[in-house]
Amino acid sequence: MSVTVLVGAQYGDEGKGKIVDFLSEQMDMVVRFQGGDNAGHTVVNEQGSFKLHLVPCGIFKKGGKAFVGTGMVVNPDELLRELAEIESQGVGTSGLFISSRAVILMPYHIELDNLSEKSGRTNIGTTKRGIGYAYADKARRNALRFEDLLDLSYCEKRIRAVMPTVNAELAAKGGREFAVEEILDKAKFWAEKLAHRIVEPVSFVNQAIDEGKNLLFEGQLGAMKDIDLGIYPYVTSSNPVAAYAAVSAGFPVRKITEIVGVMKAFSSAVGDGPFPTEMDPTTADGFRGKGDQIDDEFGARTGRARRLGWLDLPVVRYAAIINGFTSIALCKIDKLDTYDEIKVCTAYKLDGKVIDYMPSAKDLYRVEPVYVTMKGWKTSTREVREYKNLPENAKKYIELIESAAGVPVRYIGVGPARNEIIVK
Repeated sequence: MSVTVLVGAQYGDEGKGKIVDFLSEQMDMVVRFQGGDNAGHTVVNEQGSFKLHLVPCGIFKKGGKAFVGTGMVVNPDELLRELAEIESQGVGTSGLFISSRAVILMPYHIELDNLSEKSGRTNIGTTKRGIGYAYADKARRNALRFEDLLDLSYCEKRIRAVMPTVNAELAAKGGREFAVEEILDKAKFWAEKLAHRIVEPVSFVNQAIDEGKNLLFEGQLGAMKDIDLGIYPYVTSSNPVAAYAAVSAGFPVRKITEIVGVMKAFSSAVGDGPFPTEMDPTTADGFRGKGDQIDDEFGARTGRARRLGWLDLPVVRYAAIINGFTSIALCKIDKLDTYDEIKVCTAYKLDGKVIDYMPSAKDLYRVEPVYVTMKGWKTSTREVREYKNLPENAKKYIELIESAAGVPVRYIGVGPARNEIIVK
């Protein structure tokens, strides 16, 4: 039995999809434990190229189970679209199940999100997918859950109870109101299409653990986007840190056997907020690509060009502390293959003094990154499959990361495909 949790060590977009896809070959179940379709995981394997937003990356493991977990907010229309797209490429989806306690993301959540972003009052740069509003309704007990689709009479009562509040908020923001019948028709359609996938989550997960199965919990986004521990308010609306895998699934934290932190060999971010190591546009363009390659630096969900920066070791160190990494997966080291010199931020100065903690978002705008400059390796790593065959300067780069984080780098991505990886 093993319970592995895989989470982002930076701001998201670190390459988690590739690592989950690689590790899922050893797993009996892969669980998405938080977030919604506001971000995506890119997977490239022998079955094709996929951008997954709600479906766990473990869907490709034959005979395995993929579980949409309790901590998620799920747009059923988006889930059905994604399943249809996967099936169209010859991948079976009979192994996908949904937690009865997962929150249903409603059309009005998307409308509210768009209205707020359009008003300019939030200035957070959301993906306008309704994620924050779905989590807000969860917190104020107005949300519907997938279990409600199994009892449409009760579901109708819940819809009728919440719609006056929903429509009052929409009207106050200048948006269109939703008829109860419109939402109820949606619920009936979702029940018809998804009811056979809905399961009681706590027994579903704990039974698998008790049977000695191998489980992988797949997080979305990264540590710096955690609503409690990240760059608030420029964060997501859930907790993409390792402990939340156990909290949301309902099993003891002590049963987690490994925590893998996934990071890029440089930094990237989407949306607003502080980003201390952000590159100038010309340098960033060299990393980004033109968008014609699967691993170019554009958001899997939004298509927006990512903000890019030099590697920020204080962020990686902080992520290791709050998650308890047992190993690190380092992705996209091949993107550094052509550089003569590579800058790395090793510390922050705040008001002229080096600090040993992660400051607030407000102070992150003011920090001065302390850089070291390392020599590049000026040779391709794309064909390397053993650590010993990496260029010496690439090894030094990896050793610097290990020293700063206090965690071994076990997996090294040298390209987007599943087999373009080194296991150290």
